[in-house]
Amino acid sequence: MDDIRPRIRTFLGQYIREEVDDGEDIFASGYVNSLFVMQLVLFVENELGCPIADEDLELENFNSIEAIAQMVGRKTSVSQAS
Repeated sequence: MDDIRPRIRTFLGQYIREEVDDGEDIFASGYVNSLFVMQLVLFVENELGCPIADEDLELENFNSIEAIAQMVGRKTSVSQAS
């Protein structure tokens, strides 16, 4: 699977004017708020092809580029193995 971090950065760049490190917490830094999570979930599902279940809706899965990439990697490897 290709590295999805650049795609996540591009998406976040539409909403965040500053460069964000992969491990930086975008919520704690004040770049985005909790209402943004729904846009982020839709991006992950529609653009990255990773369905999000209720149990995935934990802030720690979405609070950084690295966290999103790891969650997508886990979920897509599980779905590909099935």
